[in-house]
Amino acid sequence: MSYPAWPSALPRPERNTWSAVPQDARQKRRSEAGPPGYRRRFSSASTSVSLSIVVDRNGNAIFENFFRQTVSQGAGLFWMPDPTTDGWPLYASDGRPLLISGGPNDGKPILLSRQWLVTFGDQLPNETIIGVEFRRSFTVEVMP
Repeated sequence: MSYPAWPSALPRPERNTWSAVPQDARQKRRSEAGPPGYRRRFSSASTSVSLSIVVDRNGNAIFENFFRQTVSQGAGLFWMPDPTTDGWPLYASDGRPLLISGGPNDGKPILLSRQWLVTFGDQLPNETIIGVEFRRSFTVEVMP
């Protein structure tokens, strides 16, 4: 099955609003005395990520169309670049960026790439106006 992709015209999420919480896949065991015990309740768990983007009027329209039309009011799954990995340079153990050698991209850093399969989470997109821009805050559930 093919899933739509997050619009490339939208910016990276803001770093100061980023928050990720794994789904609790444990079940607490009750005991009459002593410390609590846990066991696995299920084998795969999603991660809930809270984030926000700041967009101009055009970006806000792109986001709104993606949410309402492309993923059916947030009900559908979609591919989203992992903001913590995708597009960031790959570094050697000594901290130097690894560079491409040869070809038309000679000397440019090697960039990491990672995609998440997600759906909109419990917090549906919230819109706040900041001057002439819009902040769209929302959560996504990253599938295991």
